[in-house]
Amino acid sequence: MHEKPPNTITVKAASDLAKIVEAVTRLEFGTSFIRDRKVHHQNRIRTVHSSVAIEGNPLSLEEVTAVIEGKRVAVKQADIKEVKNAYDAYDRIMSFSPYSVSDFLRAHHFMTNDLVRESGRFRSGNIGVFDGEVPIHIGARPQFVSDLVSSLFT
Repeated sequence: MHEKPPNTITVKAASDLAKIVEAVTRLEFGTSFIRDRKVHHQNRIRTVHSSVAIEGNPLSLEEVTAVIEGKRVAVKQADIKEVKNAYDAYDRIMSFSPYSVSDFLRAHHFMTNDLVRESGRFRSGNIGVFDGEVPIHIGARPQFVSDLVSSLFT
């Protein structure tokens, strides 16, 4: 069963988030800021946990931590793969251009590798969000996705 997201992303919220990311990036890479590796590692784990949880991954923060640290966790292999993929993608994030559709697809590939059939490619099928049998949102038809994403990036 799919539920409605608890929040909506407003233009102001997206703008504020972009400003925060820009400030953190400037602080981290544009100054003599010294990175605390332990804090960085903990933040990376929390980021991965949040990223996979929003997509329905049931692993707890402790289980995500164990997976990233190479420990055995008695959960579905797909859930473990999703965590490992996200961790690897975040390792590469600074090499991606935020304005490049091909880098967007590369990031998609890292996140979904061995999890979805069309990893790193635009989807070829229809999608939607449903509440039982009732459609809440129907995605754009697959033949329009590439042009819509290109337009968004432009």
